[in-house]
Amino acid sequence: MSRALMTACAVLLVTAAFSQNAKELTQKGKDLYEKREYVESLLHLNKALEADPNFAAAYYIRGNIKDNFQDLHGAMKDYSTAIEKNAKFTDAFFARGNVKMKLQDYYGAISDYTACIGLNENNIDAYFNRGKAKQFLQAYEDAINDCSKIIQLNPKNQDAYFLRGTLRLEFGDTKNGCLDLSKAGELGDLHAYEVIKDRCNQKGEEAN
Repeated sequence: MSRALMTACAVLLVTAAFSQNAKELTQKGKDLYEKREYVESLLHLNKALEADPNFAAAYYIRGNIKDNFQDLHGAMKDYSTAIEKNAKFTDAFFARGNVKMKLQDYYGAISDYTACIGLNENNIDAYFNRGKAKQFLQAYEDAINDCSKIIQLNPKNQDAYFLRGTLRLEFGDTKNGCLDLSKAGELGDLHAYEVIKDRCNQKGEEAN
């Protein structure tokens, strides 16, 4: 093969590599992220954003990597940019809400989970985490309502029964709280029975 032909082939290969579109690069970055090959994943995501600075999915996955390494503010910035590029990016709202929870910005987290639910009213995880955020703010009735919505969507969700049970105990509704914990235990959450033992069988309290 002549030197000129070899050079031409090399140029074509380099051109092909750089011509990969943002979607392909992001998919490769996602695959590497799921394999926990974070450095290579970041390189592909950065290339994706060089190819298309408006590609929301690349920001989102890069945010996941930063979150994984506890770079919470960096992760939030990427999630926010993903939302700026795609205002209906449900997963980005949810992920940003989770970061805000870690930073104890419970009002901000509730706002993001609410946006997430607005885009998908059947998002059980968003209802659950919003309920947890409301619990931190002692907004017990609202948190209980979120758990009840989950149970309406999935009557066998043991986590929702457990959370609603603990919320009702904290709110002072011992009877219904203990019944919820009993249901959680029935569905397989054995930790619920430990709470029942500690909180529901005290003298003077009845769970039936």
